[in-house]
Amino acid sequence: MFYDELPRRVAFSDMAQPALYTPLPDDWVVGTSDITGSTAAIASGKYKVVNMIGAAVISAQINAAGGRAFPFVFGGDGAAFAHPAEFADEARAALAAVQVWAREEFDMGLRVGLFDVADIRRAGHEVAVARYQVNDGLDYAMFTGGGVVWAESQMKAGVETVPVAPPGTQPDLTGLSCRWSHMKTRNGTILSLLIQPRPGVSAEAFEAVTRSVLEAVSHLERDGHPSPAEGPGTGWPPPGAILEAHASHGTMPLAKRKRQILFETAIAWVLLKTKIKLGGFDPAHYQRTVGNNADFRKFDDGLKMTLDCDAETVARLKELLDAAQAAGTVDYGIHTQDEAMMTCIVPSIMEDTHVHFIDGAAGGYTQAAMAIKGSA
Repeated sequence: MFYDELPRRVAFSDMAQPALYTPLPDDWVVGTSDITGSTAAIASGKYKVVNMIGAAVISAQINAAGGRAFPFVFGGDGAAFAHPAEFADEARAALAAVQVWAREEFDMGLRVGLFDVADIRRAGHEVAVARYQVNDGLDYAMFTGGGVVWAESQMKAGVETVPVAPPGTQPDLTGLSCRWSHMKTRNGTILSLLIQPRPGVSAEAFEAVTRSVLEAVSHLERDGHPSPAEGPGTGWPPPGAILEAHASHGTMPLAKRKRQILFETAIAWVLLKTKIKLGGFDPAHYQRTVGNNADFRKFDDGLKMTLDCDAETVARLKELLDAAQAAGTVDYGIHTQDEAMMTCIVPSIMEDTHVHFIDGAAGGYTQAAMAIKGSA
């Protein structure tokens, strides 16, 4: 299949090169999602819920795909993905199920959409993808071309492409969890950064800006990764236990599922603290892999990063981006906070293919996006 044959690239700096991206086939579809009212949810302290719903969109697609690889990207208060046309119906059904679940479990609105790549191209935009490999078993998709942003704009404008599912429809969110503690900054600031090319700007001009940005943060420990090398910390009870219960209780009473999760996480907490190996499970290796697997930076019709920064690096980035904005090359948004957080999809703790999404813990990408809108 098309996606399976794409090369996996191990240098994140390669992702800044448009020439290394491959256009999706015309007969593929692009899925999008966006939480309505996310700004109000953040103001009321519910950003972990916002992240959980965004990750649920991807979790439902992964489970519907049944092990088939496909490109996806997490955006904080939403997500995007792509599938071949023959899987459009299952993708549409999974989107509709998460939409119902978000409303019934959290009273949160979720906009969803599914668009043909051929239609995106007819509108004058491209959807090209590349694969960034973080370890032997896991890679993340990167998108460029403006097509995902266009699809999101159509969805937000009210174009209906996904029929509403019946009340009570349950998505398969197996593996979705948020058990790790927030990651406190080690350098002074957790920086959420979004950089988007201005309409009509050449790919080469945008590449030059993103390369300068990546160079400006290259001196940071682990390129600014919010997780320490040994992996994130964990406490008990985990702060996301109730959210995980909402994701996995199905027809079981919510309180009963929460008790199960508290029991499971108590055992995991002991293993992680003592580093005792059990039944082939190596907790120290798993914890390190969680940090290494996390997607703290990505290209998604622009550059998105969650970085652990010092004040001098933040000032340098602002200087660089102010100049690029004044030159008409980019728009950007920044949001600062003291902690980062992680939402996870873990099909198996025995393999290194578990997926972890990082965002700022106090508004993150959503607040950075609002900063872009405010400056427009």
